[in-house]
Amino acid sequence: MSDVTHSVERLQQHGCFGGRVEFYRHVSQRCRTEMRFSVYLPAQRGSLPVLYWLSGLTCTEENFMVKAGAQRLAAELGLLLVAPDTSPRHLGLTGETENWDFGAGASFYVDATQDPWQAHYQMYSYVTQELPALIQAHFPADPNRQGIFGHSMGGHGALVCALRNPTQYRSVSAFAPIAAPMQCPWGQKAFTGYLGSNRESWKAYDASQLVLSSQWDRPILIDQGAVDPFLAQQQLLPEKFQAACAEAGKSLTLRYQSGYDHSYYFIASFIDDYLRHHAAALRN
Repeated sequence: MSDVTHSVERLQQHGCFGGRVEFYRHVSQRCRTEMRFSVYLPAQRGSLPVLYWLSGLTCTEENFMVKAGAQRLAAELGLLLVAPDTSPRHLGLTGETENWDFGAGASFYVDATQDPWQAHYQMYSYVTQELPALIQAHFPADPNRQGIFGHSMGGHGALVCALRNPTQYRSVSAFAPIAAPMQCPWGQKAFTGYLGSNRESWKAYDASQLVLSSQWDRPILIDQGAVDPFLAQQQLLPEKFQAACAEAGKSLTLRYQSGYDHSYYFIASFIDDYLRHHAAALRN
């Protein structure tokens, strides 16, 4: 991680529950373009546990900080929150902005291997290596107390990052994740475009495949809205991940929440449960 300690530029700062919400940009070495992220820095002093949030399709670094309502309890628990943008942007690539579920705002948190995406869409390495190094260089983040969570495409990303890096992250959770992307239209479209047609290469970014061999040995928390339209469209497939966890002997709590959909109203309703889930794992 030593290659990413260069400068960041603060764009906004807002007082919030005794701490600060801040927005930044920097030049990413992995993505070879400007990237943006937001942080919530609570008032507590000293080295803080850090919790990374990965947002879903079409989102930016702003959605979670504005809509999730996480800051009040994060302030109480002393959690440093970090939310990166969901992809590189404004690159001028062919097809970059033609689809809401592929290209800008839709990186699927993979390291692309196909042109024209591979030069910039290195989001898995950005999230797991470059961004943590940057946060540790500029904020009071404890590198030994990292957790990761997310929503939809970001829930997929969080599960993949944790399952592939069980010694880096100490906690993981997801709201309505794309839990078996190799088996759903969103994932198949994204993986074909970013990774090519060899389905074997897709397995490195499919939580339902990774959990079968991962050394991850901590509890996994997932909530799914019972009236989520994407659940009915077979885009999320939590039951596939549940079956894989059962086969692998992994500890999964999968809760279906009656009356809730795919929106941030759903996330805001249960965010406190998630912050407490992570705080308990990151406390010591």
